[in-house]
Amino acid sequence: MSFSGKVVVITGASDGIGAALARRLAPERPRLILAARALKGLEAVAQECRGLGAEAVAVRADVGLEADCKQLVDKAVENFGGLDILVNNAGITAHALFEEIEDFSIFERVMQVNFYGTLWCTRHALPHLRKSRGLLVGVSSLIGRTGVPSRSAYAASKWAVGGLFDCLRVELMDSGVEVCLVYPGVVATGIRQRGLDKAGQVMGASGLREEGAMSAEECARQMAEAIRARRRELLLTPRGKLIPWLRLFAPRLLDRLAAAVLKRRTEHEQNT
Repeated sequence: MSFSGKVVVITGASDGIGAALARRLAPERPRLILAARALKGLEAVAQECRGLGAEAVAVRADVGLEADCKQLVDKAVENFGGLDILVNNAGITAHALFEEIEDFSIFERVMQVNFYGTLWCTRHALPHLRKSRGLLVGVSSLIGRTGVPSRSAYAASKWAVGGLFDCLRVELMDSGVEVCLVYPGVVATGIRQRGLDKAGQVMGASGLREEGAMSAEECARQMAEAIRARRRELLLTPRGKLIPWLRLFAPRLLDRLAAAVLKRRTEHEQNT
């Protein structure tokens, strides 16, 4: 599939994976609707994409609000006459052991953006995607395939995204609309620095060791090729591709590997 002339909505496009994906697609001259809460950064990304050959419109939208999700889809149709691809990329994370959490509203806040933002954008985009026989893209996480300590709120929201899209894939099987689920691992973006701590406050620093993290550009490259091929799912990183097999054949080993994440996090906190 060529992206030339395709109308593509990308949420969370002001930086990180969303911005990298927009820049990756831009040379093929798609028509981009880029959404985020930070309009200043979003406009800069849109301008870069125009310089690379795309048409690009920046739309300030908080996907945690259904009205903003509807307005975003309406803008795509108003500007470009339809919609071909929806990339549900916007997200927020949280880092805290379950028993240490002081403000349990972080579960609601994380779910509001990660799950309900995806749900609402998909709800309003789907009639237009049916017309174009388009593509729904959900961005989950490897934590949406196996939980790790201190990420219960984030994992719950990403498992929910996976469950929703697995259902939609079957429901839409004969509609011409296809579903692609992307499972990134640790990617070098600002999402962890902007994540929530046990008190519901912005962390300001990553709770993970990020040596060897995948770049946003490499993540976007692999995502673009998966979208182009209309793949069912994309598991990023070699370790990530082992998760389904470990869950099936060595679940206790997978649990021990997940527990090792907590040990590395503790060591990281002691050294920072």
